[in-house]
Order: sequence, then C-alpha cells, then structure tokens
Amino acid sequence: MAVYTDVSAASLSDYLAAYDIGTLVSYHGIAEGVENSNFLVQTTTASFILTLYEKRVDPADLPFFIGLMQHLAANGISCPQPVAMRDGTMLGTLAGRPCAIVTFLPGVSVRKPTAANCGQLGRALAQLHLAGAGFEITRRNALSVSGWRPLFEAAGQRTDTVHPGLAAIIAEELTAHEAHWPAALPAGVIHADLFPDNAFFLDDTLSGIIDFYFACNDLFAYDVAVCLNAWCFEADGAFNATKGRALLAGYQAVRPMEGAEVEALPQLARGAALRFLLTRLVDWLNVPEGALVRPKDPLEYLRKLRFHRAVASARDYGLAA
Repeated sequence: MAVYTDVSAASLSDYLAAYDIGTLVSYHGIAEGVENSNFLVQTTTASFILTLYEKRVDPADLPFFIGLMQHLAANGISCPQPVAMRDGTMLGTLAGRPCAIVTFLPGVSVRKPTAANCGQLGRALAQLHLAGAGFEITRRNALSVSGWRPLFEAAGQRTDTVHPGLAAIIAEELTAHEAHWPAALPAGVIHADLFPDNAFFLDDTLSGIIDFYFACNDLFAYDVAVCLNAWCFEADGAFNATKGRALLAGYQAVRPMEGAEVEALPQLARGAALRFLLTRLVDWLNVPEGALVRPKDPLEYLRKLRFHRAVASARDYGLAA
C-alpha cells in the first residue's frame, strides 16, 4: 500500500454517493506498500479501504483481484470483501484512476513475527492455496522469472550506484534461474506478496489476509518461498531456522508438499529473494516526486539472496526430514 495519487474530500464524498455505505466522516492515506494508492475511509456506517489502481496495474486484471477475494471468502478465507455500488458494480473511477472499495479487516500486523506467528501463517497460506481451487479466472505471474530481466534492464547502469558489484550478482542470478527454473510442480492461485504487513492478528491469532494485488497463478512452493523470505529472517539478516521450521510445519500440516517441491525449495527461495531485490531496486531508483510512499531497501534482499546461495537443501530452512 502507498499513496501516489491524492484525493480531495469533495471528490471522495461525491464518489461515495454511488454506494449505500453512509457519508464521509474522515479519510487518510496509507503509506505502507509500493504498488497502489490506498486510503482508510471512515463513513457514518463503518470503515473501509479505498484503493486507486496505479499505472503499473493492468485494468484487465481487476476482475481477477475482485473475483478472487469473493471466491476465497466463500471458501473460508478471512479477507477483505469488495463493496458493490448501488448499481451492482464493484469497480469505479476516482481522480483519473480505476478504483474499488473493500471492507475493513480488523487486526494488526506484527512487525517482529514470532515462531508461533509463522506457524499460523504457514497454515493460512496452505488453506489459501486449497481455497483457490475452482476459481475460474486466471492471471499469469508477470513477476516470475520471465519478468526479472526487464526489471534489471529498467534499473540499468544505476544498479551499481545502490551497491558496488550488484549488477554482476544480479546478472549471474538471472542466468542461473532462466536456465533451471522449476516448472512441473503443483500450481494454482497464490498470494505472491504475503509479507507480515499483509496478515492481521487479533490476540495472537491470525485473523485475516489482505492485499491480493500481486495474486496470480503460479507454483504453490514459490509462494512458500516468498513467505520464508518475508517472515523468517531477523533484522540483522540472519535466517531464523526456528521460524522457518514453524512456517513449514504449519503449511505441511494442511497441504503436504510433494518431494519435487521440497527439492526445488532452495532455488525457489533464492529466486523469490531476487524478485524482491529487483522490484525494490527499481522502486528505490524511481520514487515519484511528491508521492506518499516509503521505498523499501533493496539491499535487505541482497543479504537474503546471499544466504540462499549457500543453502544445500530444504533442511536448511527447517523442513523436517
């Protein structure tokens, strides 16, 4: 989440008139995240999240995002629900951007996940993978291995201004993954961005998952790898095997991974680290002037990538034999 496009109180009040959710009381931008503009909106009836989809989002993908949240909720996943206008439509236009309003999900994200948090997250991720079965709309992962080289090219010669020698490391990684990326593994709907700020807890119990705007169809084990990167490293860059063991055990308890998935996990985790290194690198180098957004440090993922490059097997992530 972030704010790239400003919205005036008058235009938001006019827009809300198309809904049956009361009138505007207050609103403010949400600075976390990097992709869309998001606002917490309080009306006379309840709280909601307003999302303006920015230029990197293909409007053709919006029915996938909206439909997926409805499908997952219908299959037991606690997640925000799109709010329909009086005419039944769920997508509108505000400040020149496509937009939607979704229900506000109570809870707080954890800044320093515990092993118990990671275990619950693992279970929730597996449940999400199972709940996605039967969702008929598909969306390819534009940020899988085929999309990484264009990101590297977008950063271009400025890459080494972020860290000396970074371009050579990325080039080596791209060559390795493009040649050997796993393909014939179980796949379906994945979240693809399930960081701690996208999972809410109430009284230490996971209460819901938000922000499905990177969701797509891809390898389930890749989604696990994203979460290992996002949840199981400490602030100093060290991998916490206790957290990794809890996350993987939670996932396996709901959806046991196949042997080929387990074997591929080190490369998938390494690739996931490269993906976030690249997107953070591009964002770091291209923050729009005046945007309410906090670019995230790409070097955090360089440190994680170095760990994955030394991993011998999934056991190094805490996966039981």
